[in-house]
Amino acid sequence: MAGRNKKQHFQRSTGRDRLVIDASYFAAVHTYLALVAFGSALLLGCALHFKKIVKNGVAGYPDEWFPSVSATIGDWYPERNLFQILIAITSGPRFSIVFLQYLLHRQPQSSSPRWLFLFGIIRTLSCGGWVYITSNDDHDVHDVLMILYILCNVPWMLGGIHCTPAGHTESRRKRFFGSIIPMVYFFVQHKVYKIPGAYTRYSFFEWGLILLDILYDSITGIDFERSKLQARKSYIRKLAMNSTDLHIAYLFWSNVTSLLTTLFYFSIWELGFSGSEAALFVYLSPVLLGIASLRQWAITTQGRVALRLLSLVGLVAYKLDDPVTRLFVVGSANLVSLVSHCILGVGLILSSLSKHANHSNNPVWPMLNEEIGGYNKVGIALALLALLELGTRSPAPRRTSMPPQKGAGASSFHKHDIANHWLAPSIALGSLFFTLHCLLTDSSTIIAWSWTGYESRKPRGPLPHLYGAVTILAQSLGLLIPVVLPSHVASALLTHIAWFAYGCASAFIMYSFRNWLGFAGGLNFAVFCMSITPSVLSQAAMGGVNTPGRTLFLAFFFVVVFYVANVFTAAYAFVPGGVYFRERTDLVLVAQLAAMSFAFRWPKTKFRKLGPSLHISGATASYIATLLVVMSLTSVLVTIFHWPMIGPSPYKPGTGILNAGIWTVHFGFDNAGRDSQRRMRDVIRDMQLDVVGLLETDLHRTVYGNRDLTRVIAEELGYYVDLGPGPNMHTWGAALLSKFPIINSSHHLLPSPHGELAPAIEATLDIYGTEVTVVISHNGQGRLLKEDALDRELQSRELARIMANLYPRPVVFLGYVVTKPHAPRPAPYDFLVNDGLMYDIDPHDMDRWCEYILYRGLYRTAYARVSRGIVTDTELQIGQFVVPKHGFNLVNQTEESRLLRGWKEELPEDHVCNLILPTSLKYLQTVSGCQWSTMVMSGKEG
Repeated sequence: MAGRNKKQHFQRSTGRDRLVIDASYFAAVHTYLALVAFGSALLLGCALHFKKIVKNGVAGYPDEWFPSVSATIGDWYPERNLFQILIAITSGPRFSIVFLQYLLHRQPQSSSPRWLFLFGIIRTLSCGGWVYITSNDDHDVHDVLMILYILCNVPWMLGGIHCTPAGHTESRRKRFFGSIIPMVYFFVQHKVYKIPGAYTRYSFFEWGLILLDILYDSITGIDFERSKLQARKSYIRKLAMNSTDLHIAYLFWSNVTSLLTTLFYFSIWELGFSGSEAALFVYLSPVLLGIASLRQWAITTQGRVALRLLSLVGLVAYKLDDPVTRLFVVGSANLVSLVSHCILGVGLILSSLSKHANHSNNPVWPMLNEEIGGYNKVGIALALLALLELGTRSPAPRRTSMPPQKGAGASSFHKHDIANHWLAPSIALGSLFFTLHCLLTDSSTIIAWSWTGYESRKPRGPLPHLYGAVTILAQSLGLLIPVVLPSHVASALLTHIAWFAYGCASAFIMYSFRNWLGFAGGLNFAVFCMSITPSVLSQAAMGGVNTPGRTLFLAFFFVVVFYVANVFTAAYAFVPGGVYFRERTDLVLVAQLAAMSFAFRWPKTKFRKLGPSLHISGATASYIATLLVVMSLTSVLVTIFHWPMIGPSPYKPGTGILNAGIWTVHFGFDNAGRDSQRRMRDVIRDMQLDVVGLLETDLHRTVYGNRDLTRVIAEELGYYVDLGPGPNMHTWGAALLSKFPIINSSHHLLPSPHGELAPAIEATLDIYGTEVTVVISHNGQGRLLKEDALDRELQSRELARIMANLYPRPVVFLGYVVTKPHAPRPAPYDFLVNDGLMYDIDPHDMDRWCEYILYRGLYRTAYARVSRGIVTDTELQIGQFVVPKHGFNLVNQTEESRLLRGWKEELPEDHVCNLILPTSLKYLQTVSGCQWSTMVMSGKEG
């Protein structure tokens, strides 16, 4: 470990050479690298692009004659690229300084070093933020991160002065900070008063702040040298080992969560069993550990490396375009992974964090690639480095017997007795594993459980992209409880029936209540599940000490049972026996808790005595606690980074134009089984859609990867989002994206006595000052069964009632209703149009079956059908409308006036519809007052 030692550089210990590095070298390396990075960027910039980097929005050369830091490091090649490479190399020593300074200053009676460490981490991460997000990339984000960095300098420097050892007067005298006040003054002169030349003077102080900051960090070398602080090879190796174990645990969760999404792609196409479900038997592969020779080989260094190397094929599978081959490879990777790994709470949190940062997608999933948000090559490279460390690691000493326990009741903890109690820990492990996968592999899942919409222009509950970090904080807090508490205290608390009662109460609140109260229940349930993870793992490990194959086989058998039951609660209309699971998430949740109850001490039962809790050493506990703090902090910074700086606005503001679309997006899978969010974003952007109804969007289930399909579109294009009914409502999902403020919204479960539940969203939007209601629905599939026909009739009547009650308010209906145009009752068309007092956007388009756009109270000006390409299996329908000016009330319109549109008011010249499609398709333009022709475009890209 790092420690104080009189020898300065290298030493020989007990006959073995042990590398010992003077900690002051880290400060020196950081100083030189930082100076070279900024200095080389300044010299290259002045030599190659002087007049370009001194120019700003107010003036250029000769009024401005010295460049700012932002312009120097962020605008031009090659100085930008060289700087970013050097600053990336600098990050290692910089983090080392923060950590080593914490080791030097930490004291049991003082919390100041911990706060100093926290601000040091924030300061370093924010520095990386404004360095890599330049003012050209995103000016607002760059400025926010720069301000955060400057603000963190104050507690970092003042805290450093406070924590400096009293005898280190030389370093105390050299601790300083300044330049902030004059820098702010000249920035105001430039930005507000627009005085030429003020930015040059501002730049001097900005560069001065950077230089002083680097020199300040260099002074830590004096502290390290005076304290004889050193970093030994063994300690560095320990950090590498911990990092390896963390990454392996992360890859375990990445592999496990990718299998269900890969196999369920085929079930979606078949609308029932497709045969791919046989891949679920891969989860039972731990039974292979019942083979003694395989088990003995799997725990050797060679066996561990080989198995983990084989599991990496799950990461390489992203290169495969054929979904069948990809499923086979991912299934094989999971088979090996489940034999060689066990779940780890920190790896789960890291997996959830990576999804939170990557728009709800795990960046190493095989369903992603570089074009659609994947970082597969980075994941593979890190995995290979982890395997290299694992292969060169010294073998751990093997335990041949369990330590005897002292005190009353010690006889119950003999190895033989513990090994015979394997059934209960196996059941508890299976239930916990499924619960973690179902609810906590994505930070927005429990938010989706509690979501109900908007009221008075504000969301009634948390939004996923803004409050997902709170879920990660709750997970970290839960795992922190058994880490920081003494082992005997943690064992007594976390296996007590009172703690189980706390978990049950939290689950009840999460299931029964909505909005902030339901979210609070979900957060507490996350704390509960994460807190008992080490205990459940410990009990399962001891129960399976002689027969791990039997223990893990039973655990994952229960996992598979829960997977199937969870899917059947919503897919009951498409699977045999599904009627018994219809909408019974409550029973599945009760079964989960009942199975987890075996991990607790129950009075007067044979389960009152459990084995000793998992003991976590002080060094490991400190590492895990630090890691949890860093990941929690990172989740908050990710949220800040994704926080929208500018609110949504329509594509053609002030024109009265509304472009609305309806799209069934096939659960976010494209035709090749890959994630379709970014291709959807591109199509919606090119179509300039102000309001979009997305159907089949409830992806917060294990088989869909627990994803939020709206994240990419909402964050990158700027939309208000209503997620629609959550996964506990047992629908396929409907979501609303709007460029206009959502005043109020409510969710409906349409009547479905026999078939699948049908979701609907009723939302009132403020469109150019006029309240317009948008209704989005996904009616039953309608497989020509008698009971499905009844469902569709009842659902259509309910939708017609909702829209008729709003008369004469303007309404746009965007729905999936499964009917032929003008079909007589009991088909849905006549109910929706006549009883709902609505107009068909194009009554002459007879080539429709599923999706329909209806409207009233608006000028209908254009209509288009855009083919799916490879994005999904269903077309996108688009309607363009114009909101009447105040005083115009559109009622009882004739068909001729709706389609040819008499000129009842003047409209601006902006009323032109441009369809810019991929090059393989065609470009359409319509002039004011005309309509898009009904078209079906073809092409392999979309």
